[in-house]
Amino acid sequence: MQAHVLKLSLAAGLLLSPLSAFADVVKIGVLAPLTGPAAADGQEFVNGVEWAVDEANANGGVAGYTFEVVTADVKDGSAANVSSGAERLLGTDGVEVIMTGYASLSMFEVDLMAEAGMPYIAAGPSPSFAAITTQDIDYYWCCWSFTASFKGYETDVLPAVEALAERGEITLRDKSVAIISSDNAYSKTISEGMKVSFEEGGWNIVVDELVPFGEVGDWRAILAKVRDTNPDLVINTDYLPGNSALFLNQFVETPTDSLVFLQYAPSVPEFINLTGDNSTGVLYNLINAPLDSDSWPRGQALMRAYEARFGVPSGAYGVGLYEMANFYFEALEQVGDPTKREEVAAAIGQIKRDTVAGPLEFDPETHVALQSNDHIPVSFWQIQDGKRILIEPDKYKNGSFMLPPWMSK
Repeated sequence: MQAHVLKLSLAAGLLLSPLSAFADVVKIGVLAPLTGPAAADGQEFVNGVEWAVDEANANGGVAGYTFEVVTADVKDGSAANVSSGAERLLGTDGVEVIMTGYASLSMFEVDLMAEAGMPYIAAGPSPSFAAITTQDIDYYWCCWSFTASFKGYETDVLPAVEALAERGEITLRDKSVAIISSDNAYSKTISEGMKVSFEEGGWNIVVDELVPFGEVGDWRAILAKVRDTNPDLVINTDYLPGNSALFLNQFVETPTDSLVFLQYAPSVPEFINLTGDNSTGVLYNLINAPLDSDSWPRGQALMRAYEARFGVPSGAYGVGLYEMANFYFEALEQVGDPTKREEVAAAIGQIKRDTVAGPLEFDPETHVALQSNDHIPVSFWQIQDGKRILIEPDKYKNGSFMLPPWMSK
């Protein structure tokens, strides 16, 4: 029955609560890539909000209201498709809040939300988000980023790798790195920041490649340059799971004696399906990752509950959108009236509580969640025999680093 309802929701863009006839209904808009290369993420967005809505409705609603979910497909995340989706939701009667994992990577839709006076909770690239909101923080009262500051994506890989060497878990031959990126706002911003970090750290960037954004059919030309230089570390910041999986599969055809770090994509459940045994040893990190460990019970509990409900593990977004929907419910409970949008948005910004990704608190100067080991941490993961193992930071980890099978110590 659940699968049937979800199938209808994706086709029609609407999930109907059976309680809607008995209470006033608030519609929650969800921008999501429901088709295209990021559709697996989009499905998680919908799953997370649907899960939270079902729970709220089953408990009688919030502040006298029950909820429906309205979805809009942003497809490939292009400006035209995001604009079309946002405008459809903004024009739908009864929509009082919109949320997303990510819609556009530039976050330009924040301007559309501010112009319409619509509360908006996003988990997209926080640098793009903050670049908009800090122009006039009062004007952008509407909008909050569940994703914490991305600075750690640019700076924290270097010390993590060097710490492995200091502990004797790997050997750095000459401090050389290959950095490959996709030409989009997310991947390129991170790779450019990494270049600065590694150069300042005394590393030699021996391969520096940027590919056009979109599906990549073959990485072998770039991998030939990697094999010619045999670096200590190979980084690819292309976030699309299909592209990242193809890169890894082609890398292991003739691997170099290198650590392999892939940005974001290994966190998506389909990545392991696409790479199989080849994935063992791959490193990645996440900001706002579900902290699935004994030391963080909320993360562990929500990850288990998501998988039990949907039959597949959650990446960052299924449980993340569940949390975001509950932020809205908390704020609505406090304000009592969904049409008081400014008050609801202000209440969202005051939330301070443990989440699946760590202790959350918003920075009032940027409307972005704070990032640190005392707030939302940068977590480092390694895939080991088909499982994602959290290896850093120490306070959250549930396992230890293993030498990738293609490397010698």
